[in-house]
Amino acid sequence: MRNDPQPAFGGRTWDETIVEPSPVEKPGGLSVSGTLKWFDVTRGFGFIVADDPSIGDVLIHFSVLQPHGRRSLPEGARVDCFAVLRERGFQANEIVSIDLSNAIEPPIRARQGDDRIDPAALVEDAGPFEPVTVKWFNRLKGYGFLVRNADSADIFVHMETLRRAGIAEVEPDRRLRARIVEGRKGPLAVVVEEEG
Repeated sequence: MRNDPQPAFGGRTWDETIVEPSPVEKPGGLSVSGTLKWFDVTRGFGFIVADDPSIGDVLIHFSVLQPHGRRSLPEGARVDCFAVLRERGFQANEIVSIDLSNAIEPPIRARQGDDRIDPAALVEDAGPFEPVTVKWFNRLKGYGFLVRNADSADIFVHMETLRRAGIAEVEPDRRLRARIVEGRKGPLAVVVEEEG
């Protein structure tokens, strides 16, 4: 992890600029409560949306979860923490408590014989391409969510749908186009392409 004394953030991504909290910082910081927006297990960080809108999103690095016996958190987990202001916003430097009672656990992988639907089979029923933005995507889980630009509705997207489009990597806020069908559990992207 970077521990440069100078704030050299220009053009770098969050995972290149995360500073692991030092023991000196732990007593300090602002007390923040919020709900986990997303957490990327592969990269080891995610964000909570603070209850206080003036704080904005708070970066959660996996190192602050280790004292709680965790390396990640599911979406929707409630977190109480202490956070310090960094160059790019607040970053948690100590987790006080984690509440998983309203967390959205990842779906159990389909087993042979389950009635899982292949998104490619639903293409004929899908609407025309429309603009969407990546809300979050977890490569380890193999799925994520897009958001319609028109109405902010969550749209499920599976990794195979992205692979068929030749898209190997997606980050939050990336703009794409998708054909969407109403699935059994809500809107489902069945075809995705780069924004043209």
